[in-house]
Amino acid sequence: MTSSQAILNGDRLALARLLTKVENNSQEGRAALMELFPHTGKAHLIGVTGAPGTGKSSLVNQLALHYRKKEDKRIAIVAVDPSSPFTGGAVLGDRVRMRDLSGDPNVFIRSMASRGSLGGLAQATANMVQIFDAAGFDIVIVETVGAGQSEVDIARLAHTTLVVEAPGLGDDIQAIKAGILEIADILVVNKADRPGVEHTEKALKTMLELAHPTERVFKHHGTYMSVAAPKTNANTKMWIPPIQRTVSTEGVGIAELADAITRHVAHLRSSGDWAIRERTRLEVELEALIRNGLMIQFQGEVPAERYEEVLESVVHRKVSPWEAATMLLNGRQK
Repeated sequence: MTSSQAILNGDRLALARLLTKVENNSQEGRAALMELFPHTGKAHLIGVTGAPGTGKSSLVNQLALHYRKKEDKRIAIVAVDPSSPFTGGAVLGDRVRMRDLSGDPNVFIRSMASRGSLGGLAQATANMVQIFDAAGFDIVIVETVGAGQSEVDIARLAHTTLVVEAPGLGDDIQAIKAGILEIADILVVNKADRPGVEHTEKALKTMLELAHPTERVFKHHGTYMSVAAPKTNANTKMWIPPIQRTVSTEGVGIAELADAITRHVAHLRSSGDWAIRERTRLEVELEALIRNGLMIQFQGEVPAERYEEVLESVVHRKVSPWEAATMLLNGRQK
């Protein structure tokens, strides 16, 4: 039995092994991705992002528990951890905080190192999500490290993006500072039992009233791109991100948050935005693969010595980077 067929049959051991191969970008992993791709497109992808210290992992834990107990959904969680500066491995702290989910055969938690990629999303994350999708998981939750402005990367991967805030973090709204408020489909004020929650919620409401976004913002390879929201009609209203209070350590507000997510999915389906987001996500992934493939092809065609020679000319200000790029691209067959 091939690894792809084992995944479709629900073999957890085969799934774990394939995820490792995909994360390592092995040839076998790439082959499995191609075989499994026709079986994808069914899972609901939820992104969870926000500033450090907002309780994202605890929130994901409680949300997954809700989906298991109340809705009997199969849940996969991809927890993107900061890489260790020494080993390149993940801290795995999320697994420690998600002990409540251990032992459930319908929950699969995978921690992976960000390996320095922008936005805390390793390049393999999208591929891992595809594997979980093909394996029949109903919901795939991707939790990112909350590293800063480039967290907008999550917007191109998820159907529903939760931006998590918490009172008392030294800034009224961390999300605005990080530049990620624009990509929120639902704003979550976690740790809502803390002082200052009303102030945080009021500030978020003010920003939402000012924003009224008409397009969804994406960023990849350092470049912002946007997809216009579907034109509204009499039956379709623009989605304004709701603000949900939660206390994840006690499970408070989790059911209401799940309801908000359900409403958002219904909106995506009725407005046509689901198809738009799917198309954009796959387009961005295709462009990234083309860029990567062209770079590999370029490196194979241009001798390292020639590259270093041209680079030295740039360093000594003899040619500009633009001229150097033209020289290398035009002369790569020589």
